[in-house]
Amino acid sequence: MSAGPLPTRSTGAVALTELGLGGAQFGNLYREMPEAEAAAVVDRAWAAGVRYFDTAPHYGLGLSERRLGALLRDRPRDELVLSTKVGRLLVPDPDGAAHGDDAGFSVAEPVRREWDFSRDGVRRSLEESLDRLGLDRVDIAYLHDAEGHWDQALAEALPALVELRDQGVVRAIGAGMNVAENLTELVREHDVDLVMCAGRFTLLEQAHELLDLALERGVGVVVAGAYNSGLLATPRPGPDPRYNYEPAPAALIARVNELADVCEAHGVTLPDAAIAFPLRHPAVVSVVVGASAPAEVDDAIDRYHCPIPDALWDDLAAAGVHLHAHDAPIQELP
Repeated sequence: MSAGPLPTRSTGAVALTELGLGGAQFGNLYREMPEAEAAAVVDRAWAAGVRYFDTAPHYGLGLSERRLGALLRDRPRDELVLSTKVGRLLVPDPDGAAHGDDAGFSVAEPVRREWDFSRDGVRRSLEESLDRLGLDRVDIAYLHDAEGHWDQALAEALPALVELRDQGVVRAIGAGMNVAENLTELVREHDVDLVMCAGRFTLLEQAHELLDLALERGVGVVVAGAYNSGLLATPRPGPDPRYNYEPAPAALIARVNELADVCEAHGVTLPDAAIAFPLRHPAVVSVVVGASAPAEVDDAIDRYHCPIPDALWDDLAAAGVHLHAHDAPIQELP
C-alpha cells in the first residue's frame, strides 16, 4: 500500500518528487525485461511514493513509452508527472526486426531512429509519443541529446517546444543530455523550465556553473546518472567497472575507493551518498534512477531515506568534492 507521494520540489508549472523513475530499462536496456517485472517495478515505485516518470522514443525503439504508458494509464493522472523527449523520430525499417537494435537495447523492431530537430519533427515526435503512451498528454518535453545538432535544436526545435508550451500541450520544456556546457548555454540564453543533466553532477563531477546558474534563473535541474554508469552504484567498484558507458580508468577507480573510504568512516555507503549529494543543491528538483527489478527500487528508496551525517559532507569536501554552501530546502506541495 502506498504511503503517499515523496516530498516534491517545484519548478515553474510542475512539481517533481525528489526521486524519479527513469524509463531506459523499460526499453530492454542491455537485457530483456519481462512484462511482469516491468509492472512490478512501477508498482513498487508507486507504492514507495515516486510520482515522476521519464521516458523517450530512443529507449527500446518506442518500447519504453508503450510499456510505461500502459503501466501508468490506470493511475490518477493528476498525481503523476511524465516526461518524454524529442529529437529522434522512429521511421520504418523493414530489416530492423531481423538485425535488431544497435544502441544497447535488446529489441528487434521494424523501425530505426532518425535525428530530427526541425519544428515539424518535434511536433510529429510528440504526437507519436502520445500514441505509444496511450495518454492524452505529457507534462515535460525535453530536447534529447541535442549537442550534435545544436544549431538546429536552438533555431527550430526549441521554438517549437516553446510554442507547444504556450498552447498548453506540455507544461514544461527543457533539454536532457550529458554535456553540461550545452545545458549551461541553454539556461543562460533561452526560456526553459528545467534541464536533465546526466552524469555531470555527481560525487565524481560537479558542474556547479550549470547548477548555480539554474538556481539564479529559476530553472530546475533533474539529475540523472547519479551513479556515473554504475561506478557509484555499489559500496566498492565491482569487476570491470564502467564510467560514461566505457571501462573506467584505473585512476578513477582509485578515486572512487578514496570516496568510499570517507563514506564508510561515517557508516554510510557510497551509493547512499551518491543519491543524497545532488539533492543538497537547491537547484535540483529530482534525482532520476533506473531500475530493472523491484529490489532495485527498494535499494534506491532506502538510499534516499538514509540519514547522512553533516560530518560526512565536511570530510567529502576536504577530499575534494565541491559542495554547495547550503542544503536545499524541501518544497513539499499539498
